[in-house]
Amino acid sequence: MKKNTLVFHIEDAAHEEQLEEAAKILKQGGLVAFPTETVYGLGADALNEKAVMQIFEAKGRPADNPLIVHVDSKESCRKLVKSIPEKAVILMDKLWPGPLTLIMERKEIVPDVTTGGLDTVAIRMPENKVALELIRSAGVPVAAPSANVSGRPSPTTAEHVLCDLSGKIDAIIDGGEVSIGVESTVIDMTTDVPVILRPGKVSKEDLEVYIGEVSIGYDDKVHPESKTVRSPGMKYTHYSPDSSVILVEGEHGKVVPKMKELLADLDQRDAGVAMLLTEESIPSFPSVTSYSLGKKDMPEQAAKNLFFGLRHLDEKDIDIIIVDGSFRQEGIGMAVFNRVRKAAEMVIRV
Repeated sequence: MKKNTLVFHIEDAAHEEQLEEAAKILKQGGLVAFPTETVYGLGADALNEKAVMQIFEAKGRPADNPLIVHVDSKESCRKLVKSIPEKAVILMDKLWPGPLTLIMERKEIVPDVTTGGLDTVAIRMPENKVALELIRSAGVPVAAPSANVSGRPSPTTAEHVLCDLSGKIDAIIDGGEVSIGVESTVIDMTTDVPVILRPGKVSKEDLEVYIGEVSIGYDDKVHPESKTVRSPGMKYTHYSPDSSVILVEGEHGKVVPKMKELLADLDQRDAGVAMLLTEESIPSFPSVTSYSLGKKDMPEQAAKNLFFGLRHLDEKDIDIIIVDGSFRQEGIGMAVFNRVRKAAEMVIRV
């Protein structure tokens, strides 16, 4: 049955009352999309099995894909896990609230539907005032994957959420554009050497400052044959617009000529093409519909612009989006490349 999706604008004078209304919806087992610093999340009471099932139905998300549970404090986290490893305590003290998700052994209070049937649960404390106020007001931990149709680019504005989920969820809190633009780093704390399962703004180097050795447990491919996954973003196709995506990655001096060659070939085939370009590449393609990723040496700009740009260009009735992969891969740039590679039908390295 189609729902009447409410939109709460937090800049309104009555935003406190609106947050209370949104929290009431969560308490009663409904779905509320809300802003975090990373992307917009689609929230439900993490301990309410029926409520969580609605997330999968609204998104069209496979039920074996675990969800991240959002909390408002370390004390709330303790209620959900059997124990908190010493290194996890350090990361909570140093990097929470923030774009970091910790995987730990769960208590039975957390239902299987929330964890994808795993004996672990992924938890984070978002660094967003609206998100924290909502969680506190609701008084429940909030399971919240990205608030989009499964497989589509993650939403960085309330308008993106409405485009995908209007009529499927109970409410959206419009908190404006997010500040980071890619999902949180996910790290498995159940092993002697913690393992990064999904890259985000918090890098391997950032983590090792506080807890020593950290290993990488992800790659940039989709593995549909995997029977179980311990983190979102590892098994299923993600982040893809309706248009086909081609990523050309390498040094700027090699990427631009390769994109020109590719564009000429696609023009001969009468394909509709748009481009996601770094600021340095834009002058080389003056007649092509494009959107800026930002400066090539500032990957945080690419992080913020990637999903917005994919959605923006997808609205132009085109066939193919060429992505300029000449931006720096260090830090959050690693997370951006991870997302683009998973979205792309073709990756060309030069």
